[in-house]
Amino acid sequence: MSADENYVYDEESGEWMPASELAAKQAAADQVEVRDAVGNLLANGDQVTLIKDLEVKGAGQTLKQGTLIKSIRLTGDAQEIDCKYPGIKGLVLRAEFVKKR
Repeated sequence: MSADENYVYDEESGEWMPASELAAKQAAADQVEVRDAVGNLLANGDQVTLIKDLEVKGAGQTLKQGTLIKSIRLTGDAQEIDCKYPGIKGLVLRAEFVKKR
């Protein structure tokens, strides 16, 4: 901390703190925890496996149980993950149907 840093009032804690510290605290609070079907915490880049057969709307295709999805991306929603799969563009899966590998 430098002596010339701006201090701001944090209404949640009722304390004065450096602006950079408050910004870091708010950024951490904005992150959403995404958990798979068995409760494992998911992160960007994880590999997941489907736990049941899923019909993909609009693609006329069914993804079978046990299908490996590589390199997921979190969407900011606690229940949805963005996935890449050959032949299907814009695949979004619900976290309740996958298990972390």
